[in-house]
Amino acid sequence: MTLADLDEVMAIERASFAYPWSSRFFLQEFQVECARSIVVEIDGKIVGYVLFWLLPDGVDIHNLAVRSEYRRRGIGRNLLQQVIFEALRRSSTRVTLEVRKSNLAAQKLYESAGFVATGIRRAYYSDDGEDALTMALDLAPSAQR
Repeated sequence: MTLADLDEVMAIERASFAYPWSSRFFLQEFQVECARSIVVEIDGKIVGYVLFWLLPDGVDIHNLAVRSEYRRRGIGRNLLQQVIFEALRRSSTRVTLEVRKSNLAAQKLYESAGFVATGIRRAYYSDDGEDALTMALDLAPSAQR
């Protein structure tokens, strides 16, 4: 993702979430050294993106969204797999994320990739106080048995 992509990304963000991140937040992500992002383009149009952090002990996914008319085509799964691939490439042992308890579609996607629920963060979302489900994918060799 580059600065030039921000308008398209923000359109997806606003259409995807009841409480979207601000463009200012995305701009701040560009300044974070460990922050990475991936966009998917089809015919020159951005149709999905993922933001994640490369941390010393793993990878933390912050945001993943796909343009509504491109959903259920494997784009979200592909973005997720790219993050997992990057984690494996870096020999990370874990990929983590938080997801709204009400976002069952996202939870199903994460579970299909091997993520498991690890806990609840009460009132995690400051915009409406909704709880977050914490999920993790263990990449350690012993976890792959």
